[in-house]
Amino acid sequence: MVLENKTLEDKARELLSERGVSLQDIGELVLFLQKDYIEGITLDMCIESVNAVLSKREVHNTILTGIQLDILAEENSLLHPLQEIVKDDEGLYGIDEILALSIVNVYGSIGFTNYGYIDKVKPGILKELNSHEGPRVHTFLDDIVGAIAASAASRLAHQHPSKSHYITQ
Repeated sequence: MVLENKTLEDKARELLSERGVSLQDIGELVLFLQKDYIEGITLDMCIESVNAVLSKREVHNTILTGIQLDILAEENSLLHPLQEIVKDDEGLYGIDEILALSIVNVYGSIGFTNYGYIDKVKPGILKELNSHEGPRVHTFLDDIVGAIAASAASRLAHQHPSKSHYITQ
């Protein structure tokens, strides 16, 4: 049985909201990534691009999978030693980033650089999700949100090449 795209999208958006991530939060990350490169960019443009990214089936699948793994880790339902690795967001565990790259792949190579940068500096909601404070586990979610933002930023860059200021040095 193949689920309808709308069903997956609705559930993915619901899970993001339940985990404390809003469209505005992700839009602000996109603005952070593109404000120096696209003249006249607005938060509304960024949110529109986030919505476009969230319409992709690959993105739905990644959100559903990653958040489910985070929830299982919160419930101590993963097998040892994976339980400890995911719950602690172990630094050498890179599967969370690999899963997030399935989102970045949708919008081309600029998405990889955007993702690497935002994953390193962790602005806005990413800092909160990565804080490891409280009962929630966000090992996968912080990378997924960063990948959505990176993809939305890449989408905007591709849509507005005449507005972009490219660094040539």
